[in-house]
Amino acid sequence: MSRANDIQVSDKSSETGNSRWYIYPVALYGYLTPLLKGECHVRPETGLHPRNRHQHRYDLAALCQTTPELTSFLTRTPAGEQSVDFANPQAVKALNKALLAHFYAVTHWDIPQGFLCPPVPGRADYIHHLADLLGETTGSIPAQATILDVGVGANCIYPLIGVHEYGWRFTGSEVSDAAMSSAQAIIQANAGLSRAIRLRRQKDPAAIFTGIIHKNESFDATLCNPPFHDSAAAARAGSERKRRNLGQNKDDALNFGGQQQELWCEGGEVAFIKKMIAESQAFRRQVLWFTTLVSRGENLPPLYRALTEAGAVKVVKKEMAQGQKQSRFIAWTFMDDDQRRRFITRKR
Repeated sequence: MSRANDIQVSDKSSETGNSRWYIYPVALYGYLTPLLKGECHVRPETGLHPRNRHQHRYDLAALCQTTPELTSFLTRTPAGEQSVDFANPQAVKALNKALLAHFYAVTHWDIPQGFLCPPVPGRADYIHHLADLLGETTGSIPAQATILDVGVGANCIYPLIGVHEYGWRFTGSEVSDAAMSSAQAIIQANAGLSRAIRLRRQKDPAAIFTGIIHKNESFDATLCNPPFHDSAAAARAGSERKRRNLGQNKDDALNFGGQQQELWCEGGEVAFIKKMIAESQAFRRQVLWFTTLVSRGENLPPLYRALTEAGAVKVVKKEMAQGQKQSRFIAWTFMDDDQRRRFITRKR
C-alpha cells in the first residue's frame, strides 16, 4: 500500500544567527511537490497525536550526527534551501534509519530493495491512538500489553515503535519469507528486542488469524496496515502517480515500491478487512480489540455492515491526521464492558 514520507523545510535559528535545517513530519506525498519546488516555506499543522515524538521540527543536523550516511543525501531546493532528496529512495531510507535511531533507539535498521519504506510519524500515530484505546477500560495505558501485528513486514515498524514507547510485547505475522528474514535481522541486531518481539510465519496466504493465534493464547489488540489495491495493475498505477509526483525515474520507483502482498490483494482493502472480520469471530474470547487501518472513508459502510453481521459488541473509529493527509483505523470487540475488564484483570 503506497504511503507518504516526511517532508523537510528550513528555518533560521534566531539564537545563533545561522541557518539550521529541519524536517517537518508531514506524512503526505501530495504536499511534498510544492516544497521541493520552493513554493512553500511555512510550517503546516501536523495533526499528530499529542504523544507523537514528531510533533515538532526535526533538527536535520542532529539526525545527520545520529546517522552520518544521511549527510550524503542532503540537497538544495530550487529556492536554495538545504533538504533531503525525497526523489531518491535511498535518501528516504537513510532518513527513516536516522529517525528510528534518534527517537526510538533502533541502532540497526535496514530493509531489502523492493519493500515499502514506511513513514515513521504516521506509524507512530497508530501506536499512540491504539494505546489510548487500550487505556479506556481501566483508565491507564497497559505497560505489558501483548499486540499482534498482522503483516509485520520487512521493516518491523510497529513493534519497534510500540516496544520503545510503551514496553509492549509483539507477535508479528508474515507470509513472505524475505520480509520475515529482514524483520528477524532487525530484531537480532538490536539489544533487547528479541525478548519483546517474536515472529510467526503465516503458512496459509489466505488466512489472517488462523494458524497465528494459538489455543489458550490471548492478545490485548491486533493491528494491521492492509493491502490497498485490488489488482497488480491498480498497484502499478498508484506507484506511477507517486513516481511522477516525486520526479523519480522508473528504476528509483521500484527500489522501495512495495511487494505484492504489501500493495494489493483480490478485492482490495475492503475484501481483506472483511476476511479479517470474519476470522476474528473465532478468536472473540482471545483478543480484546481487533484493529486495522482503513485508507478511505468510503470503505467504512461495507465494513460496518460486516461487523454488525459478525456480532461485534462495540465498534470504534479513530480518526488520524498527518498534515493534510487523513487516515483512520477501526477497532471492534466481541466483549462488553464487564467482559473487557475481566479480560484485563486475568491478563495482568
